[in-house]
Order: sequence, then C-alpha cells, then structure tokens
Amino acid sequence: MSAHCMLTGAQPGFGNTISHSHRRTSRRFNPNIQSKRYWLPPEGRHVRLRLSTKGIKTVDTIGVEAAVARIRARGVKV
Repeated sequence: MSAHCMLTGAQPGFGNTISHSHRRTSRRFNPNIQSKRYWLPPEGRHVRLRLSTKGIKTVDTIGVEAAVARIRARGVKV
C-alpha cells in the first residue's frame, strides 16, 4: 500500500517495458505520491496525508475538512 493515494485512491498501474529488440518485461507505473501535513482546525491538530499530486490539488480546491471527510468515508483512518 505504499504507492496509494488516500484521497483519490490512485494506485500503481502495470504494463511492459519494451526493449529495442522488442523483448517485453513487466514494470510498474507508480503514482506521484507525496506526504503532506495539513492543519485540521476542527480537531486542533495536524494530519499527515499521503496524497498524489492530483489529490493535493483537490485538497487545495475543496479544503482540508472536506478532503478528510472524503478520506474517512472511504474507510481510511486519519
């Protein structure tokens, strides 16, 4: 669960690396996960969230309280 966004649910995709000789080997496409700390005013504490860059932009748009509510609705402990 290391490469997993708490808000959007983004997780690794899988595919193949194709060499010059056209030989295929398995590879992983990891989402760009960042650890970010936000102040949560209703609880009077900081929360550390593991978000993709798209998730960080979503938090900037909807606000921290709404984002934490969505994360908790998905069943993730914050």
